[in-house]
Amino acid sequence: MNAKSLHTLEFDKILQRLAQRTSFSAGAQLARDMLPTDDLTLARHWLSETAEARRLLSEHSDVHLGGVFDVRVYLPQAERGAVLLPHELLEIRSTLQRARTLRNILVRVEGRYPVMADIAYRIEPVLHVADQIGQVLSDRGEVMDSASPKLARLRSEIKVVQSRLMDRLSRVINSPDTAQYLQEPIVTQRQGRYVVPLKAEFKGRIRGLIHDQSSSGATLFIEPFGAVELNNDWRKLQMDEEEEVRRLLAELSDLVADEAPYIRQTVEALAILDLIFARARYADDLRATEPELVEWKKVGKEGPGGKEGKKGNQGKLEVTRGGTVTTDVTLSPGHSVTSSPSPQHPGSTIDLKRARHPLLNPETVVPIDVYLEDSYFVLLVTGPNTGGKTVTLKTVGLLTLMAQAGMHIPAGDGSQLSCFEGIYADIGDEQSIEQSLSTFSSHLTNIISILEEADDRSLLLLDELGAGTDPEEGSALARALLDHLVRRRITTLATTHYSELKIYAHGTPGVRNASVEFDVESLAPTYDLSIGLPGRSNALAIATRLGLPKNIIDAAQSLVRPEALEADQLLQEIKDTRTRLQEERAAAETMRRKADAHEKALKQQLDNIEQTRRDMLNQAREQAQSELDDLEDELQRVRKQLLGLVASSDAREEQRRALHQAQQVIETRRETNAPLPPPDKPVAPPSATPIRVGDTVWVPSLQSSAQIVSLNPAEKEAELQLGVYRMRLPLSRVERRDVGDALPVGMERPGRLPVAESSSHVSAPLPQVGLELDIRGATVEEMLPRLEKYLDDAYLGMMPWVRVIHGKGTGALRTAVRNELRKHPLVKNFREGEPGEGGDGVTVVYLVGQGS
Repeated sequence: MNAKSLHTLEFDKILQRLAQRTSFSAGAQLARDMLPTDDLTLARHWLSETAEARRLLSEHSDVHLGGVFDVRVYLPQAERGAVLLPHELLEIRSTLQRARTLRNILVRVEGRYPVMADIAYRIEPVLHVADQIGQVLSDRGEVMDSASPKLARLRSEIKVVQSRLMDRLSRVINSPDTAQYLQEPIVTQRQGRYVVPLKAEFKGRIRGLIHDQSSSGATLFIEPFGAVELNNDWRKLQMDEEEEVRRLLAELSDLVADEAPYIRQTVEALAILDLIFARARYADDLRATEPELVEWKKVGKEGPGGKEGKKGNQGKLEVTRGGTVTTDVTLSPGHSVTSSPSPQHPGSTIDLKRARHPLLNPETVVPIDVYLEDSYFVLLVTGPNTGGKTVTLKTVGLLTLMAQAGMHIPAGDGSQLSCFEGIYADIGDEQSIEQSLSTFSSHLTNIISILEEADDRSLLLLDELGAGTDPEEGSALARALLDHLVRRRITTLATTHYSELKIYAHGTPGVRNASVEFDVESLAPTYDLSIGLPGRSNALAIATRLGLPKNIIDAAQSLVRPEALEADQLLQEIKDTRTRLQEERAAAETMRRKADAHEKALKQQLDNIEQTRRDMLNQAREQAQSELDDLEDELQRVRKQLLGLVASSDAREEQRRALHQAQQVIETRRETNAPLPPPDKPVAPPSATPIRVGDTVWVPSLQSSAQIVSLNPAEKEAELQLGVYRMRLPLSRVERRDVGDALPVGMERPGRLPVAESSSHVSAPLPQVGLELDIRGATVEEMLPRLEKYLDDAYLGMMPWVRVIHGKGTGALRTAVRNELRKHPLVKNFREGEPGEGGDGVTVVYLVGQGS
């Protein structure tokens, strides 16, 4: 990429902001050195890295590079045999520890973040290096006593000797014989030895070695002879300690040197991750989207424009996606554009939706749409000064550079760009005093340099073509330059003030007008970009608005060619019409999006309701199935008990029939409790045959089959038996299906089911049993059969417990009830009622196999 153009487009400022979002110096350096690539595959890979990192950082707060340092600067020292300082070793340890943690996280989520995991696999955390440093150095960088047995012994001896030394000197400073000669009663150090401060005038009163004196000379720092030997021992131990510390640090430094290649590789991988994470953070800050970098379009020999170019005098403003209204415009004499064959389109793509300049205030910047169509690849932007023409060029150039550097761009979803091999810009005031070049000469020199490098895979951004010189000559030069770029098929965005170039762009194949809007009422630019329409001069309108006398305005209008005034008025009408159409289309699009969102929300809500309903039904079925299994097991146990208790053969046969009927009830329940069919499973259409009592029907709202117990034709209702539940439903909510048709999973074949009384072998509905049996006032003889039948029905009804109300009275009925319960095979246990349940006048009975 052209270095001067990168600076002109302020790409260096983007890199500086990117570097500010890195976590350590190596990543920041990569950010500052980053350049766009013209390799489409590589640029796409970089963009995918950024996209994956954005998802990763939003979902995993533990992914960061805190505590990482660029420790590569220490590695050459270690490799040369130098001893690294404790803080340098701690930085190496911190970096390796974070590298290990980050690698583990990224490898663990490799399925969702394969690109990040691929980089993480390059990390070699060399765990033994970090662990060894941690065994020697504390977090404050101190060599710990536990680093070696020798160091621990030396430090212990130092403490002992130091304590003895301090005791010896304390006796000196506290002795009445010597205290009067001291400046103050303290022990201090000079030249690595413990001394006491002696007044200079009492020199010789304390015998010892003088090591130093105060700056005033009033104090001598003396080591008493009695402390010399202990001081020597203390210093010797200190030097031994220092040597042991140095040995330990040297061992760590040698270990770092041995693993230097892996440490270097790890830091480089961390720097790459840091750069990618910075791109992700910057994208989030910009509210950016991932652009699509597309292949260069393949074009035919004649080019997208076809064989016939635009005619000179009667060009048309075409209806494009930007809302341009088709109309004929008559060009004034002397400004006809000759017909020429359509140039071949280079195949470039620029389609930026709601693009924003990343260096401008995001709260005030106006988004613009910039696009090229198959009929043109040169866009000529006109409009007032400070209207946003230059910002438009810089926005396109800078966003293209960012995309080719793997950065997401501040633009709308669906933005597309080609991967240009060169991006060149001539923007701004390039006047050079040192080189005695005027603005015109400076621009021209830059353009000449650009033309020498650019080709049909380049993007040119040219600001104020032909400016800075005589308007007539400048206009002619600008037109000739545009002709040259069209012939060379170079994708170009240019700005100009020359009206002649607007006409040229309108009548030249491959070139299209565009303009930045200006609000005449507020006398301020709107910064909106309109493609397909040239900009108006607005000079007379602005003069009128500012209050220039009307006679001057009228005189000026009389000097303007009528054709120009008519064209100007027509252009304004076209702009107004297009603005209205764009507003209507935007409103329609907003309504469509709201409708789509509402529809999606309703569908999601219905799906959630349906799923909840199905989950509840399935849960109920699973619970019922479990209870049925328990009931069947208990039934087998009761069968054995009853057959053993009943003596007569007739009674035994009656019990056998009753148990067989109960078994059939269980099987019917098991069939009724079939699983729900999967959603959207096709079922047979409803039958036209009338529904009758005993039919098995399908209830669509419950996704389950049920049996008709009774019908109420007047109310058009049916009473249904669904498992252990009975319910009433309108006949419109149940369906009878023909035999042989496909049925939902879990539904029996429809047909008449015989009622329970017709045979002892039918699957009758379970008895409807209340929670309590009131036998107050009955005799013992009357009570016993009622109690026996009630307990049987309650058991078959799968009731976990019941209450028997017998009253208090004389207690005879209560005693008989409880005696019967003690020997009844279906009773697990019982208790008297609580005060709130009726006290001793009630017995609460718990049935076997039904919970308690």
